[in-house]
Amino acid sequence: MRIFIQYITDFVNLFFPNLCVVCNHHLVNQEELICTKCLYNLPKTNFHKTIDNPVSQLFWGRTKVEYATAYFTFNKGSKYQHMMHKFKYHGNKEIGYVLGRSFGNQIRSSVFSEIDVIIPVPLHKSKLKKRGYNQSEWIGKGLSEALQKPLDTKSFIRAVATETQTRKSRFERWKNVENIFKITSTDSLEGKHILIVDDVVTTGSTLEACANVLLELDGVKVSIATLAVA
Repeated sequence: MRIFIQYITDFVNLFFPNLCVVCNHHLVNQEELICTKCLYNLPKTNFHKTIDNPVSQLFWGRTKVEYATAYFTFNKGSKYQHMMHKFKYHGNKEIGYVLGRSFGNQIRSSVFSEIDVIIPVPLHKSKLKKRGYNQSEWIGKGLSEALQKPLDTKSFIRAVATETQTRKSRFERWKNVENIFKITSTDSLEGKHILIVDDVVTTGSTLEACANVLLELDGVKVSIATLAVA
């Protein structure tokens, strides 16, 4: 019965997008997709205020990252879990844009103002075709608007399709993303401080693989921002 009710709710939301995607209450005034109350109650990490935070520590001894942060903590079973599933798997890509913009507004007066360009973790073209959009790119669009920094989706690609990272161990995740990313334009990235953007960081294996490739370029520095940390 609960699943049936949720299907009905999703169907209504499709045609009446004036409901909050978290609590399903009606949106008012200038609210977009997520109501002010649900945005306020996001379990924000505020990691951007501390350089040696838990997300940064994921990469210690693994790859050189200048700064790393996540907007909020992702807990299974929370009311925000369904929001993230809607965003990533059910076509509600605009959720990423709204959250990315809010995230950007939070960190734009921090050390993250130093970055030069935003690069979302790329999807392989086969997965992009199946899903229809790259969720990390939509987060990047919101961050780009708030931070007033360019979004680059062409210079860095995923050249090899891989299996999902779900249910893999830390070592299996690392092996799964080894040597799968490729730079297509060195001129546009050399000497830049690049902000790599993803939806959720768990072990950091995918982000580590991205950083390692980008750091091969002359003068490149890398920072990381994810919507959520699991």
